[in-house]
This record gives sequence, C-alpha cells and structure tokens, in this order.
Amino acid sequence: MSAPDPSSDARIPVTILTGFLGSGKTTVLNRLLRQSSLAGAAVIVNEFGAVGLDHLLIEASEEQFTLLDNGCVCCTVRGDLVATLKELDRRSRAGETPPLSQVIIETTGLADPAPILHTLMAGAELTARFRIGGVVTTVDAVNGAATLHRHPEAAKQVAVADRLLITKTDLVSNEALGGLQHRLDHLAPAVEQTVARNGEIELDLLKSLPADAAADVNRIAARLEAADHHDHECGPDCHHGHDHHRDTHHGIRSFSFIIDKPVEWAAFARWLDYVAALKGEDLLRFKGIVRTTDEPEQPLVLHGVQHVFHPPARLDRWPSADRRTRLVFIVRDVERETIARTLVKFAAIDAASIAAPALAAA
Repeated sequence: MSAPDPSSDARIPVTILTGFLGSGKTTVLNRLLRQSSLAGAAVIVNEFGAVGLDHLLIEASEEQFTLLDNGCVCCTVRGDLVATLKELDRRSRAGETPPLSQVIIETTGLADPAPILHTLMAGAELTARFRIGGVVTTVDAVNGAATLHRHPEAAKQVAVADRLLITKTDLVSNEALGGLQHRLDHLAPAVEQTVARNGEIELDLLKSLPADAAADVNRIAARLEAADHHDHECGPDCHHGHDHHRDTHHGIRSFSFIIDKPVEWAAFARWLDYVAALKGEDLLRFKGIVRTTDEPEQPLVLHGVQHVFHPPARLDRWPSADRRTRLVFIVRDVERETIARTLVKFAAIDAASIAAPALAAA
C-alpha cells in the first residue's frame, strides 16, 4: 500500500525539531521563523528544568508561541501536548488567531522523539486535523560523536530523523566532520545530511523535507523499531536511566541560580573559564542571561556545551520584565552546591544575593 500524498493532505503538518543538549535547536528555530512562509506557524517549545531561558530568546509573537515547562514532552507532559494542539486548532477555527498553517515542536535536548511520534499517530482527534510533517534533528559537530557514544537519547534523535542538520561545523576539521557523518550514516541510512556553516542554514529546510516524510505509518513504525535497536548500541558509558522528575531526567540533573544583584563581568568570565576547565566533560549544557554592572539594561546571553563556551552576545534590551541574572546548568554527576561555592569564590558574588530558583519569574 503506497503512502498518502502529503501535497493533497489538508491536515496541518507538525514538524518535530529535536537534537541533543546544546546542538543549536533554538538558533535553527529562530532562523526558520524569519521565513514569510511560516507566518501562520505555531511554535511549541518544551524546556527542561525549573528555570527556562530559551523561550525568552525565540523570535515569535505571543499568539504564535506556547511553552511546555512542566516536564519533558516525551514522558510527563504528553497530555499537555495533545491539549495544546487541540487548543491551537480551536482558536484558529474560531478566528481568534490567523489560520494555522504548520506547527513546529522544539523538544528538550533530552527528549526521545519516539513517544511524541506515537502521540501524534495514536489519537483520532489529532490525526483528523494534524499529520506528521517530519523530524529535523540537529547534531553538534564538536561534541556529536562523543554524545552519540554516551547518550542513547541522542542516537534515537538521529535514528528517527527525516533530515539531519549538522551544526558548528566551522569549529571542527574536515576529518572530524567526515568521521561524524560516517557515524550518522550508520544510525540513519539514506537520510540527507545538511551542513550548517557559521550558523547559516538553508531557510527552506522544512519545505525541502522528503515528500513522504513520516507520511506512512508503517514506515514510521519501522524507524521507531530501528531507533529502539540503536538505543542498545551506545558505549559502556551511556546512561539508560529514565527519571520523570522535572529537574532530573534520564540520569541527568538540572539546577538553576538566580542572582539579584548585577555581576562584575571580568570576575564572572574568570569563573566561567574555571567551571569549563573543572567540570567541562560533565557540563552537558549551560545557558544564562546575565545583568552586568557596566551595562545593566543590556544583558549578556551565554551558551556553553561541555568545554566549549560561545562568545557572549549582548541584547539591546531585556526580553522580559525580570532583570535578574539567571543561570541554568544541565549536568551529569555534578552537585549544585559545588557550583554555588565556585560562584561565591571565583565570580565574587555575595551568597546572599543568590535567590532560590522557585522565586524565578515565569
């Protein structure tokens, strides 16, 4: 039986944008949203941890954007995803929002896309209005090979992809890039690999997904079975635990710091260097928005993955009313208290100015 023709399918396509921690999903999403063809698209972002930051940096209108931050969409908030899709459809039909042309779901870096695909295929109410448009998986060229070796989630994200987008390729040699591409060929045979250079991607990435991307239920089932097989192929250091707590997932922990007072940048930068050197291997993801003493109304945005910290980017203004420094760590086998002590000692931050994460503004 042949797959249905998506060009004659009036249902709303749902594209899943996935990829491991720090592989550049939010950057890719922002670049895609600049397309005029995505003016009618809705964006659903799932963040991991008590304090989210990525949603503040996504260039989408309020009516276009939905945040799922109560857990991981592949396990604890699948019901929230279903409810969100139904509500997006209802508002569009009622004329409360522009006609809904497409939905893009950005998963957490730890999400297994397979349960999300099952959710989109299983419910009659959803399948009557929505279809799977495809899975785009971002892969970090710097850390991708080691990540695939240690984390089965990353291998699954690759195995179910309709398109692989390799990011940060300007930071690696051609030999290293070739080795990673060979590994990806093994995990996802015949899946096209797109290389992003210096952060630039082809802006018609979603349009250029395979014509039958995820259209055939039997084909999806075969991919999910293959992904389950790859789940058992990672190396001896990989983690298979699956914890559904909001700040703990798949054996990996997240914690956050909120700093009330502006920080002195030179000391803070030295602290970043220290943390990267001391805990880089287990620092799976670091992100922050920082209020500095020299430019308190123009925050610095920070991103780091393991030993690699990107140059800070200064925003023209704060993206929300909350003007406190917020730091988010996603780590393996690193205690929050350890990082807190280094903040006080090396970043010259008064311990009394570090607020409890529960006080963070939504």
